[in-house]
Amino acid sequence: MDSIIFLIQAPDQKGLVSEISTFFYNRDFNILDCQEHVDILANQYFMRISLNMKDLSMSRKNLEDQFREFGQQWNLQWSVFYSDHCTRVALLVTKAPHCLYDILVRHEQNELDCEIPMIISNHPYLEPIAEKFRIPFYCISINGKKDKAQQENEIRELLNRLHIDLVVLARYMQILSKSFTEEYFGKIINIHHAFLPAFKGANPYKHAYDRGVKMIGATAHYATAELDAGPIIEQDVQRVTHKHTPENLAQIGADIERIVLARAIKAHLERRIIIHGNKTVLFS
Repeated sequence: MDSIIFLIQAPDQKGLVSEISTFFYNRDFNILDCQEHVDILANQYFMRISLNMKDLSMSRKNLEDQFREFGQQWNLQWSVFYSDHCTRVALLVTKAPHCLYDILVRHEQNELDCEIPMIISNHPYLEPIAEKFRIPFYCISINGKKDKAQQENEIRELLNRLHIDLVVLARYMQILSKSFTEEYFGKIINIHHAFLPAFKGANPYKHAYDRGVKMIGATAHYATAELDAGPIIEQDVQRVTHKHTPENLAQIGADIERIVLARAIKAHLERRIIIHGNKTVLFS
């Protein structure tokens, strides 16, 4: 069933739920689902409300204009999404294939409701995977003739040309600039192992092994200018023991990264995330 999803946040105040519901009732909308959360410490209210799109009796612009006018009375911050718009996703990768393979297989099996019109990399290593799934592959490397800013501008041009809605860093091992992350804030999802900031750099699983860690984890978050410090979407862990080798730990870490990243992408595609400051509200 096609739906219209509003993601709403505002200072918590009496009458808010009733007023929002009445707004849609007065326009003959059937509410398919409504989830709410109140952050008591921040005095902030959050709502995800799903409406039956067949009840839409006006243009989308008119609906949005009327809700904008209504929202000004209550100091609402909001966004609206229509399920008949298929999100267009760009995958950025470097050399590690596990997250890329997992996303493409899930997409092929209709677990991720989106289009994937391109894969971008700073190395050519994963092009054969793109060819298997018949997805255009763009290698935009960084070398002596091309600096970081120039490379990002080429990526921007591709994203704009193909009307990309979401960028997924599927183990893309490059630091994005402040201007890039600010331009696409809330539209870039990254995945990394959960050892940060303790074990930075190359071979973190060998460092973890040397320290005798007892948990392996992964974090998916929206990318910001501060490295690996954006609003967290999903996390998971698995217990390990002294019997696991660095290779075992790396495999466990890769498995968790696949799962956590897929969950984060799915939540974004289903419009179940509201960003508030440097944290997220993730609706079920």
